[in-house]
Amino acid sequence: MGSGIPVAIAMAGSSLVYVMTTGIAPDFIIIHRMFAGVDSFPLLSVPFFIMAGNLMNSAGITNRIYNFALALVGWLKGGLGHVNVVGSVIFSGMSGTAVADAAGLGTIEIRAMKEHGYDVEFAVGVTAASATLGPIIPPSLPFVIYGMMASVSIGQLFLAGIVPGVVMALLMMLTVSYYAHKNGWGADIVFSWPRVGGALGELVVITLFPLILWAAISWGAPPRPTVIGGFAILLVIDRIMKFAAVLPLLTPILLIGGMTSGVFTATEGAIAACVWALFLGLVWYRTLTWPMFLKASLDTVETTATVLFIVSAASVFGWMLTVSKTTEIIAEWVLNFTQNKEMFLLLANLLMLFVGCFLEPTAAITILTPILLPIVMQLGIDPVHFGLIMVLNLMIGLLHPPMGLVLFVLARVANLSFERTTMAILPWLVPLLFSLVLVTYVPTISLWLPALLK
Repeated sequence: MGSGIPVAIAMAGSSLVYVMTTGIAPDFIIIHRMFAGVDSFPLLSVPFFIMAGNLMNSAGITNRIYNFALALVGWLKGGLGHVNVVGSVIFSGMSGTAVADAAGLGTIEIRAMKEHGYDVEFAVGVTAASATLGPIIPPSLPFVIYGMMASVSIGQLFLAGIVPGVVMALLMMLTVSYYAHKNGWGADIVFSWPRVGGALGELVVITLFPLILWAAISWGAPPRPTVIGGFAILLVIDRIMKFAAVLPLLTPILLIGGMTSGVFTATEGAIAACVWALFLGLVWYRTLTWPMFLKASLDTVETTATVLFIVSAASVFGWMLTVSKTTEIIAEWVLNFTQNKEMFLLLANLLMLFVGCFLEPTAAITILTPILLPIVMQLGIDPVHFGLIMVLNLMIGLLHPPMGLVLFVLARVANLSFERTTMAILPWLVPLLFSLVLVTYVPTISLWLPALLK
């Protein structure tokens, strides 16, 4: 990898060299393991989550999310900074990737902040920091990859990300408030009860909708007709009231509600998200054209091929680590060094932060999981909790040179040099690293909701 060879080829190639030189297995085992690595039902969710995010961006759903967030918090001091964070929280429930958030919503947010006189560095910094929420708040593409590698429930991982995601968002909004107070920034829109009341009304509708359906089903109403009827009523209300973002806001509720109630798996939930995005874009809002759909499909194919090539190569690499007993040697070495959980988590965080600077998250997860998970299990650390720690570390790595994908995306979006983009992001590492410390050493933040809904 250090010599510039692509990650997937480096992993599969080194494994092939190992097999050929040691004769530990026939050469065709490489092909067999690569195929077996992607022959997985949970991995079917990967292209569909990517497709859902692409469709939301193409259909203009991001504009609706931005306008809703502007009405909700744009009247606060440093308004568009808060809008940036709240918009990312909402879009996180649809895209599952930080890069989709930065490229889609980030384009709108940075342009608006520049027009309102914000420093471009501040706009880039808050956009980059809030984009890390994409894979923390469900759905999450990295959680799918980790869950497959670690044989952990993807639904439990999704639930584990909700509370940490909210904590991270609040810390980012506090950081925006600090900058607003320090620089004397005012609000970006005038406070208006009708505007704020409309946004709060949409939140009330979204909150009450699943509660009413759950209550009706609990009292004996047939589940399928009740859900279909509830959606039909909501569509009528949306058409009459002309809500800005009720239906897009329904996406994460649809996914989490369906998975926790057992209606569908995470994989089927990804397909449901795509169907919902197609319905909104093609039928309801009619903002998605067939050329846009074709482009979103081709982008999805390209991204999926890249991700799954890495996963298949990592399957071979993981097999090689197991066969050569490398994982056992590393686990034994670490456990001889320390058997203290807190010390191990500190060392693991430092390792993952370092690796995240050089590898994109999918590659890092596929390499690190088979190495670290045996130690995690021996020390009695919950693998769901550790999965959240790993993903958060690698999301912070997306903001670091030399391989930070979010850095490259935002440098292009903001028309800013790579060096200035890096400097703009540095202050935002403070709330992110503080969030990492909280998530690492207060496991209840991650595990409370999965335990409640188990």
